Amino acid sequence: MSNLTPLAERLRPNTFEKYIGQQHLIGEGCTLRSFIEKGIIPSMIFWGPPGVGKTTLANIIANYLKRPFYTLSAINSGVKDIREVIEKAKSQQFFGTNNPVLFIDEIHRFSKSQQDSLLGAVEKGIITLIGATTENPSFEVVSALLSRCQVYVLKEQTKEDLLQLIDIALTTDEFLKKKKVKIKEHEALLQLSGGDARKLLNTLEIVVNSFDTEKIVITNDNVLEIVQQNIIRYDKAGDQHYDIISAFIKSIRGNDPNAAVYWLARMIEGGEDVKFIARRLLISASEDIGNANPTALVIANNCFQAVSVIGFPESRLILSQTAIYLANSPKSNASYMAINDAQELVKRTGTLPVPLPIRNAPTKLMKDLRHGAGYKYSHNYEGNNGAQEYMPDEVKGTKFYEPGNNSKEASFRKFLKEIWKNKYNY
Repeated sequence: MSNLTPLAERLRPNTFEKYIGQQHLIGEGCTLRSFIEKGIIPSMIFWGPPGVGKTTLANIIANYLKRPFYTLSAINSGVKDIREVIEKAKSQQFFGTNNPVLFIDEIHRFSKSQQDSLLGAVEKGIITLIGATTENPSFEVVSALLSRCQVYVLKEQTKEDLLQLIDIALTTDEFLKKKKVKIKEHEALLQLSGGDARKLLNTLEIVVNSFDTEKIVITNDNVLEIVQQNIIRYDKAGDQHYDIISAFIKSIRGNDPNAAVYWLARMIEGGEDVKFIARRLLISASEDIGNANPTALVIANNCFQAVSVIGFPESRLILSQTAIYLANSPKSNASYMAINDAQELVKRTGTLPVPLPIRNAPTKLMKDLRHGAGYKYSHNYEGNNGAQEYMPDEVKGTKFYEPGNNSKEASFRKFLKEIWKNKYNY
């Protein structure tokens, strides 16, 4: 390869043995690795942050199975391109060739019609689809296509993975190994990578190529100085993407509309996806505001619907209005804490039986088995409350929901105390 080819591309591994990270998926005996070794793989979606090896893993799978490999980018491909690949795959079936792997990078950017055009070929096995996304596929991949794919979550590279990549780059790359590079300090390189292997390698190459001398000593200070001169201020596919959305949400949580609008402006000027911002506002409205102001979730949802239709530049006004409203809302994480605690209890106690009085009883057999027997229909009682037991015996009396310190949830606390007396200690 030419030294004009980026370092991350020059070092792209082509076997499982050379692949760094994701051992929970491709380690010996792991589910995905077992499927691949048997030669039978489902269509799948790789979900994970940038630079964790989604494209590389798809390539390795196709190579291992000796299948034709087609790749499309959702940024510059359309329905016509998809149909052309499917037609090529159909024609190859007549020659006894294994069905090809179609890799679609950033599949979350495909429209519904583009995703729908894949359904028939995936269902009939004409192609094996591998999609890569940095966004939650539950939100971005149409349900019909998602139901035909297995979702695999790829994790950020660990510190050990990243250090191993640096060592591989300096000792095996045909251009870097000619230079005498000493890593005196590695913290800045790792921090700037944000767990993104591609960004780490490209940053390393920028730093090394900035020196005119043959002997190079890399320190935190010279890395930061060189990188600040070469890397753009907001990379919506890199660590700044996650740092800035974090600052945005924490500003809303901290009741600072001014800071929230500042970070919003940073994302807008950086070309961030409006639906990504609006989704984060939806989460914040529930996680950080909750029932202290239930209207916040309604407004955030309306915001998401509106920006999905309008897009930039007008959607910036809707995002700003919503961010300011959420920042000025009273806060409560009571619902967030309640579901966390409930899930932890379920993990510890397993599938406890549903009490007989509140079981469903649509058939005579179920009624004979006492399902629904003794149920108190709430509306037949004063205050619409029969005050019966709704929890399994093993965990009855467990309180998950602790109303927040705000006027709305204060009324909830009063209501619950009147109904349940001292049962839940409200």
